[in-house]
Amino acid sequence: MLADGSPRHGFDEQDPLLQKLQSFWAMKDMEKLREETRVGVEALKDPLAWLLDVLEAPGDGKGRGKGHSLASHVVHEVQLWTKKYPAEQPSGLKLKRLQARIFPTLARCHTNLLGPLISIYQLHAAEHHHLLGHVDYLYHQGKFKEAAILSIKLNLQPEQEFEKMCVPLLLKDKTDLVEAYVEGHPDLQRQLLQLLDSWFDPSFQIQNITRQYQGVRPEKINYRTLNKMVFRFLEKYKLDPALCPNVINQRHLGTLKYLLHKRFVEKTMTQENWADHVQSTVQGSQWLQEQLVHLLVRYCGLEAAATWALRYDLPADKLPYGTGEAMETLRTQERREGAPDLTACDSKDRKESYYQLPIPRDAILFLSTWKEVQKCQEHLLQPGQVVGIDMEWRPSFGAVGGKPRVSVVQLAVWGRVFLLDMLQLLKPGGTEDEAALASFFLALFAHPAITKLGYGMSGDLRNLAVTSAAFRDVDKQLCGFLDLLIVHKQLPKCSGEARKGGCRQVDALQPQGGAQGSRLPEKGLSLLVQDVLGKPLDKMEQLSNWEKRPLREEQVLYAASDAYCLLEVYTKLLENPAALSLTLDLLAAPPRRAKAGEAKAKKLPLQPTALSPHKENSVPSPEAAVSPLDTVSAQDFRVVCDNMLQGLGRYLRCLGVDVRILDNDDEHRKAAEIARKEQRLILTSGLPYQTLQSQVGEGRCFLVNCSEKAQEQALRVLKHFNVQVTLADVFSRCQACNCNQYLKISKEKMVELMKHRGCLTGEGAAAGKLTDDPLANTELQPIELASRRPIYNLNCQWLDESSLDSELALLPLRIEAIPVGMLSRQDVADFYCCSQCGKVFWEGSHFGRVVSQFQEVLDLSEEESQRFYEQI
Repeated sequence: MLADGSPRHGFDEQDPLLQKLQSFWAMKDMEKLREETRVGVEALKDPLAWLLDVLEAPGDGKGRGKGHSLASHVVHEVQLWTKKYPAEQPSGLKLKRLQARIFPTLARCHTNLLGPLISIYQLHAAEHHHLLGHVDYLYHQGKFKEAAILSIKLNLQPEQEFEKMCVPLLLKDKTDLVEAYVEGHPDLQRQLLQLLDSWFDPSFQIQNITRQYQGVRPEKINYRTLNKMVFRFLEKYKLDPALCPNVINQRHLGTLKYLLHKRFVEKTMTQENWADHVQSTVQGSQWLQEQLVHLLVRYCGLEAAATWALRYDLPADKLPYGTGEAMETLRTQERREGAPDLTACDSKDRKESYYQLPIPRDAILFLSTWKEVQKCQEHLLQPGQVVGIDMEWRPSFGAVGGKPRVSVVQLAVWGRVFLLDMLQLLKPGGTEDEAALASFFLALFAHPAITKLGYGMSGDLRNLAVTSAAFRDVDKQLCGFLDLLIVHKQLPKCSGEARKGGCRQVDALQPQGGAQGSRLPEKGLSLLVQDVLGKPLDKMEQLSNWEKRPLREEQVLYAASDAYCLLEVYTKLLENPAALSLTLDLLAAPPRRAKAGEAKAKKLPLQPTALSPHKENSVPSPEAAVSPLDTVSAQDFRVVCDNMLQGLGRYLRCLGVDVRILDNDDEHRKAAEIARKEQRLILTSGLPYQTLQSQVGEGRCFLVNCSEKAQEQALRVLKHFNVQVTLADVFSRCQACNCNQYLKISKEKMVELMKHRGCLTGEGAAAGKLTDDPLANTELQPIELASRRPIYNLNCQWLDESSLDSELALLPLRIEAIPVGMLSRQDVADFYCCSQCGKVFWEGSHFGRVVSQFQEVLDLSEEESQRFYEQI
């Protein structure tokens, strides 16, 4: 009988086919299992009814399809049968009866089986009211996830109430499932945006929704995740931002807070720039205008708040207390003196505290036509020329509308700066000029005899590629670029003392000359200029509206300074690099960056290289750093792992690889020192790769995917470098210290040692108890070796047990970590002690688990494989 009391349709719990399959499954004989299932299913009179009987049977070890189970295997084979014999498939009343039986089973099966079962029982052709009824049943059982997945599989979303299905998933943070639910349904996508937007309404209360759903009681909503989801949808599906005004207003409110912080806390934005961005942010939204006034009261008082309230003619009853009176006072002043200037510039002189452009104003040329650009080519495209490059664009502050487009490109040579007006040069309709401009940039960027200087140029080049399709491939042929950001990272950190070589440290926390009050410490290019030239850059114009024409004089000078300072910094560094712990190799621009078509070339930052300037070099992709043709043994494979890959390092040591692992407090540059000194490869991840690979020989640094687990990383490294691992390599090195020399101690000798060390008292030895607190041994839990391990010969060096007495004082054996129970186990004959760190290992099952995890890279002979599997 079934759980609901209905008949079992003649299913015998001692079904011979099922019993046979269970036996093969227990033996893990997958080849025999597949063959027997195929033959058995074909011999059945009604395979679909038999499969239902199998799935309906009570717990018998088959599982319900979660992961790799017998049930999932059987379902797969039956699905193959239906495709092989389509003419034998049931129809009519018989099919409807099978479909009626499958519905309760679907609720219990793993989601991986839903697709195959829907196909087998032709549920897409079933009557929709039955399908909807079953989904509704799951929903009322509180199985919101299962109901949504089944709806997606059966494409039932348009026939269901959207909010009913998706709200509980959102409350349970199942945003990926919600996104899958609306995929391919534009109406549902718009409904989702409108629903999410309603949650961002200031009057929204989560409690009004959660009480409607059983078992869903979140205390708060993850608004950050939902906000990202909304903007991702707007971009992915090209939807109208008007669908979500509350979310857009919240994003704009965040922009206002950022602008106020930059203006009144950091004081790194001029009044004119600030006022310009504020006006474009609030636009015609009265709610944002009111929020601005409330924020201004907190940041700079009632007078400033009242000034903006008057500008937008806001009602006094919706403004902070006291703002109305301040507005009346300002109205009186207006009648006498005229309206206040909201964009008045700062009046204080800042020149003495900041880097000043050393060339006259008439040496800064603003180029708006292709003919003007042609005239400057003779100054730029000269062999041996050094060009400082920078780019500017209007800040978006996270607004909807895609990536920023470059508005101005600055090209600086000694004595001159050329500012290219990209808005005019790339005007719609000027296709010929656009192609000519792209050819000019390609000639400059790819010229091997022209040194191009930048600071964090990868972002600039990405935005240039977005600006026009004509620039899409320009960055694939870069040559002779030196990114001073990489050089900056190699400079020692400044102290309060003056640098050798003439550099001066400015205390950025103290008022500087005529600067406006105190300011925050410098960063980025401004900090590099301060460290090398003595004064930082004035970044007050950095967040200007670079699309507004004409540019203000302050913007022109700022843009020119950003490019020209690169020339002066580079020259200063070349004067005495040793004084700044730099090398000439580091300051040499590599002839080439990356060949066209190489993976991810334009996403990797530009960098100098430690190779000879005459040797061609390119930035390798993570999968193509080194491609050895010959196999290398695990014992000969020598690497150094940075401190972000310690788990990977321990796995490689398990397999006999010689691995040095950086400690948590080690700097990444230590990996390069070790690699050069000991002829090792570097394994690293993330940003350090860019620096490390430039400090060692070509192909000596490999980028590891940090999102993968340590075991997956180890497999990827071993496969990439074609490392041959044998059974004798497994555990041939100590995981803790990398030593490959062991001392083998018999169980009897170990008992004597433990008594000698005081780890066993007379009573404790008899009772089998440690004298120390057992919890103290948790940190030193040993790693087990293989049971009956003597059939393998470890690729390691062995110390003689006969030398134990003479060596005892020199070996720091950590025998206190051995549980006394190990001494009485019959399957433990010997202990293996690391001769360097003293860690003790013994025979156990861990060897088998490691071998199973790394079967893909293990080089096992047929005999070794058979003997290994006999043991496990």
